[in-house]
Amino acid sequence: MTVDLTSTSADGLTVLTQAATAFQAQASDRPTAEVVVKALLQTEKAAKQAHLRYTFEPLLGNWQLCFATGTRKVRRGGIVLGNGFYVPKFAVAQISFQAEVDEVASGKGAIANQVEVGPVRLRFTGPAHYLGKKNLLAFDFTQVQLHVLGRTVYSGAVPGRKPKSDYAQSVGKLPFFAFFRVTPELMAARGRGGGMALWVKVDDRSIP
Repeated sequence: MTVDLTSTSADGLTVLTQAATAFQAQASDRPTAEVVVKALLQTEKAAKQAHLRYTFEPLLGNWQLCFATGTRKVRRGGIVLGNGFYVPKFAVAQISFQAEVDEVASGKGAIANQVEVGPVRLRFTGPAHYLGKKNLLAFDFTQVQLHVLGRTVYSGAVPGRKPKSDYAQSVGKLPFFAFFRVTPELMAARGRGGGMALWVKVDDRSIP
């Protein structure tokens, strides 16, 4: 990773760190959604200017979604970020990346993404491939599990999904995250649809 932080990127990271810390502590004095969106854009721009590069290893582990933007279409086919929002307390959204020790360097691993609302938990899993030169992780959800009140209601293949085998050639057809900031405490990325998200690191035992 090339570390060449400008004052602009440092300011953006400070805001993101404040947002992540306040979110974990469930504090009320957290940066506003508007401020966080600006910090995400600022940090993404600074990362590109500094040519930051990350390996797959810092992404490994479990992360809880803290903040997301979504997108909206505008005239002439353009897309702009939505207002952004902190994930509400009643919805716990977590993502995890795992890899065998001998596969970390190649960027090949697995992804799990789940949302838990009350007694309902929906979990998607599948293979993932990290392309380090672009800080981009392509993934393919192939399995889904639905749990209600601790009981498995459904567990099997995602209907209609045809798994991809060559991720380097299939990025344009797969979901992906383009990461622009990764620290031991948080990570931020832009998705294929243009939306941005901020996650905070959680205990490795948090995702069953």
